[in-house]
Amino acid sequence: MNQCTAVALLQPPDHMIALSDPGHRPEAGHVLCELGEDHEHDHAAMLWDEGGRPGGAVWARWNAERTRLIPLPWCPALDARGEACGLFTGHPSAHGWEVTDPTDEAITHHLAKRHPHLFPEHTEEG
Repeated sequence: MNQCTAVALLQPPDHMIALSDPGHRPEAGHVLCELGEDHEHDHAAMLWDEGGRPGGAVWARWNAERTRLIPLPWCPALDARGEACGLFTGHPSAHGWEVTDPTDEAITHHLAKRHPHLFPEHTEEG
């Protein structure tokens, strides 16, 4: 399943602007939805792992009307190799290992052709 292509522009929070040096104001940044295409409900992008706090990350969730930053626990699902999903509990699309970023795949394919020794798992036979 391909990754959703929704993008949101996040403005820096007011408290970050107030604390910043006037000559070095934080800028708005874009986030790309990490869920599978055609998902239900809000879009989602992980902003940062909560590090010392067990089992969660801060996610941007958005739709046409609003954007929210909310802490969400990690999805507990593991694939057959024991790799974690990488999305949040209760996410509305396929698990992270089932979602493919087509741009990342195209770049990886291109780099693997030019530098096969760096990408042995992507080397084409014949």
